[in-house]
Amino acid sequence: METALEFVYQAAPARVVFGAGSLQHLEREIGLLGAQRALVLCTPEQRDGAQAIMASLGQRAAGLFDRAVMHVPIDTAREARELALACNADCAIAFGGGSTIGLGKAIALESSIPILAIPTTYAGSEMTPIYGVTEGGVKRTGSDMRVLPRAVIYDPELTLTLPVDLSVTSGINAIAHAAEGLYASNANPITSLIAEEGIRALGQGLPGIHRDAADIVARGQALYGAWLCGMVLSNVGMALHHKLCHTLGGSFNLPHAQTHTVVLPHALAFNADFAPQAMQRIARALGTDNAARGVHDLASKLGAPTSLRELGMAHADLDRAAEIASANPYWNPRPISREDLRALLQDAFDGTRP
Repeated sequence: METALEFVYQAAPARVVFGAGSLQHLEREIGLLGAQRALVLCTPEQRDGAQAIMASLGQRAAGLFDRAVMHVPIDTAREARELALACNADCAIAFGGGSTIGLGKAIALESSIPILAIPTTYAGSEMTPIYGVTEGGVKRTGSDMRVLPRAVIYDPELTLTLPVDLSVTSGINAIAHAAEGLYASNANPITSLIAEEGIRALGQGLPGIHRDAADIVARGQALYGAWLCGMVLSNVGMALHHKLCHTLGGSFNLPHAQTHTVVLPHALAFNADFAPQAMQRIARALGTDNAARGVHDLASKLGAPTSLRELGMAHADLDRAAEIASANPYWNPRPISREDLRALLQDAFDGTRP
């Protein structure tokens, strides 16, 4: 006998402008925020694109901060906040991937100036009120509605310069948001629908990008999927997979998207017997019969890393990683022990197919 539905769904407020060429609407979107002076944020690698945005904004451009890096070191966040104050910025434009959008969030957390995000990867963090700052080798995360970007411009044309290998790992990172959202403690039917559709879109878009990096339809599919997966991340909690990746990134400085790509199949295999319906939906979205192996095989087929060893993780650090991750664990459908995490990390280190 089926039980009656009972759940809570809280939609996060955000304005989305989606489509090829939609960057042309940037000045309009700044105006709708009631802003006059925009600080543009980017990584050193994306300075040219950020400068083009500065040029298009003219007098609305207040300044440029081009030193965003992975995991938002506290010193970098402080420098960017100081520049925002010094140039009298009343909004920030985060142009780039998760590192840049994370920096924008760190600024908003302290100054409350609105963020407009222009994602150029498939990280999905632009749809969430979740922030992370690294200090003393430990990444501290939290949730605060002040950091949620007020508007997001999704322009698939801006992802054409994202190399294929980074496109793949960024996309699988997005799949991780939706996959864990399907078995979150506060999962609900609405976010589960969004999660499955997001995984499906990425599962179709990423192979298309791998075949032809200039395929704008595939780029659009992947960006659409990333948006949906980000929506899932913004509405429900995360579990073991994200805890492990936060530990490996914040404490061992492993690259963010690649770490998610390597760890996800093993986290899914670990939880499979405790979240069978979620695993069925993930497998169905990917057109396979096993969620964990489906993700692993997708990564392998598209040339993505499948082991922590490939990412530069030292075998001697696996014990410490297990200790850190088990000391303050996130909720997870399967109980967690240090020994279990150590075994999982060994499989991820070796790149064993689940």
